[in-house]
Amino acid sequence: MDDRGPVCYAPRMRGSLPVIQDADGQRLPPSKGKPEWLKIRAPGGEQYAGMKARARRLTLATVCEEAQCPNIGECWGGGTATFMLMGEVCTRGCRFCAVDTAKAPPDLDVEEPAKVAQAVHELGLSYVVLTSVNRDELPDGGSTHLAACLSAIKARSPQVLLEMLIPDFLGDPEAIARIAHSPIAVLAHNVETVERLTPTVRDPRASYRQSLDVLAHSKRIRPELLTKSSIMIGLGEGEEEVVATLRDLRSVGCEVVTLGQYLRPSYKHLPVVEYVHPNTFERYAETARALGFGYVASGPLVRSSYRAGELFIEKQLRARDPLRAPAAP
Repeated sequence: MDDRGPVCYAPRMRGSLPVIQDADGQRLPPSKGKPEWLKIRAPGGEQYAGMKARARRLTLATVCEEAQCPNIGECWGGGTATFMLMGEVCTRGCRFCAVDTAKAPPDLDVEEPAKVAQAVHELGLSYVVLTSVNRDELPDGGSTHLAACLSAIKARSPQVLLEMLIPDFLGDPEAIARIAHSPIAVLAHNVETVERLTPTVRDPRASYRQSLDVLAHSKRIRPELLTKSSIMIGLGEGEEEVVATLRDLRSVGCEVVTLGQYLRPSYKHLPVVEYVHPNTFERYAETARALGFGYVASGPLVRSSYRAGELFIEKQLRARDPLRAPAAP
């Protein structure tokens, strides 16, 4: 990465800005100014406006907006959105995430399964990505509600393929199994960062090993289930740590991985240590393919929900099972 040695975060605060230190306790300034390869056009267009209007009318949250995804224009302009279930408020406070947090979020919307099923039906989607906030205050982590949403979508749109980015449910095997046994084709859970940085980057209730266990348990329950994870780059990790993370993901049967540049949502969040060059992302992609991942998306603007990747995965899943092919018009 550079010649400053291993980087770690010391969660000391100067006002609202974290002070970043290296392994020797020397202060490291955050990177300043986005490079050219991260500059994107503002979202717009008729399809974009239509997608936004549908989400508002059905009172649905999308991770595209809540997490300030840089690809919202491309995806919404192409008719793709990632729905965020169980509301807009998370019980965890990960220091990279733009989603609002609270110890006691509003009650779950009992009509949400019907609303999201209606949205998918109206949009005529063939591949749907869903994610959710964490709801640690609920006995089952909200897994019963999520399973109901997935079942409602499938009942209304039988030909649709479902991908769900799930919480860790505090490692509860019953909650994980509830989702794994739902009508999904792809189960995603993100490790987010390398093991060394996990305690600082993620909420204390999350852990690197727990995330690996979620993926491993899902695969044991349904071996045919496609599993997926994502890694943020630019938080101070070394290349060897990224490679080790890729190896760990493959060791638990993960078949799809995405790697993208961390972008700071606000000054209350962790600063960017490095804007990583696209060539480095390509090296990571080559390494991941050599390790045996079936699909790899790696680039500065790649996110866990990534339209090009979803199109590829849909094609592969339908090729495996002709019964999943869309019905003829």
